[in-house]
Amino acid sequence: MEIFESLLAGLRTVCADFPDARRSPDPELDYSMADIGLSAFSLFFMQSESFLSYQRRLEKGHGTSNCHSLFGMKKIPTDNYIRLMLDPVSPESLQPCFDQVIKQLRERDGLKVFQRLAGRTLVALDGTEYFCSQKLSCPQCLTRKRANGKSEHYHAMLAATIVAPGHNMVLPLMPEFITPQDGAEKQDCERNAAKRWLNAHQARMADLHPVYLGDALFSCQPLAEAVLASGADFLFVCKRDGHKTLYEFIEGAPLDQHTVSERKPGKRTLTYRYRWIEAVPLRDGKDALSVNWLSVTISDEKGKVTYDGAFVTSLPITAENVVEIAACARARWKIENETFNVLKNNGYNLAHNFGHGNNYLARMFATMNLLAFAFHTACDCLETLWQQARQALGTRKGFFQDFHAICSYVVFASWKHLIETLITGKAAPST
Repeated sequence: MEIFESLLAGLRTVCADFPDARRSPDPELDYSMADIGLSAFSLFFMQSESFLSYQRRLEKGHGTSNCHSLFGMKKIPTDNYIRLMLDPVSPESLQPCFDQVIKQLRERDGLKVFQRLAGRTLVALDGTEYFCSQKLSCPQCLTRKRANGKSEHYHAMLAATIVAPGHNMVLPLMPEFITPQDGAEKQDCERNAAKRWLNAHQARMADLHPVYLGDALFSCQPLAEAVLASGADFLFVCKRDGHKTLYEFIEGAPLDQHTVSERKPGKRTLTYRYRWIEAVPLRDGKDALSVNWLSVTISDEKGKVTYDGAFVTSLPITAENVVEIAACARARWKIENETFNVLKNNGYNLAHNFGHGNNYLARMFATMNLLAFAFHTACDCLETLWQQARQALGTRKGFFQDFHAICSYVVFASWKHLIETLITGKAAPST
């Protein structure tokens, strides 16, 4: 577990540098910011809200705990003190940890499994909510009124995730939060957050040669131009009702076509029909951006259409690459299925209120949740022992249930000792 321990050491260094403006004069509450940050992160990494309470119990009985031996903490802070101390800390402080995940994957060829289109990296952008309440609010909340006249307060973010067609892993990146902006008359929105994300991460992403994926909300000229200005390309969903000028342009125009039939498991045969045209206007007006349009229709043996979608892109389309480009465009769904669905319904509990705070707390916890997911993906890609444990325990849910359960009753000397125990089912004496 050398690679993961390196990532954890980097996180410890970052947490140690968190601003510590509220240090208590009480020696009993004199925790380091490293202990506070790692305590919060451990909940998300272990996928257990009760992890710290179990470790406090182990500490009373054994004089030590997995917080000490695995996460390197000196003392375990109380839950309330963790919230108090993290509320003033900006989640952007964790950016170096996301950078370190990419660095580890790049150095060990772990990014190759995500690359498509001759070395390009697909980054899906999409917004999601992670908190909503009619009672609890803070200055960072967005608001809306429901049909019943009641106001809701909520938190949302623009997520960015590395995805790839034909690959079941995804890699979350640092998000951009959708929050009230100083001096802005209108409430912040997903498109504005996407522009800020592109501007903030342009240099960081350059070596990955990104192609950005997005739903129909993103297929507008300002966002397309922002992507191109960052030196990247885009593949955005394009719906007829939102692009009247574009569809009028291609109506009756000669389209290039390519058809492929593919035998699927269960002896099904699906027919893929691709159509495309280059250099069409994204919108009305002389300054309209010229884009390439692509559609893919999938039908079964009886001719029933099972999928029909269209996209606009800055990538050149040919008969040789149209199949791969379409597959990459459709991989956009992975940010919803393999990212948001997993984060909200499969252990990470993204939408759970771990702590709201008045400043950054809710955002910090959401970022730590994404960082834990990124660390898990790095282990899935690079750590042999971790991979063996995942295989031995079957499902993701089963793996993390056993992961948490065994750490609730046994203190392990190292991550290697813990993961080997998960593989063999035998807890050798800790040394």
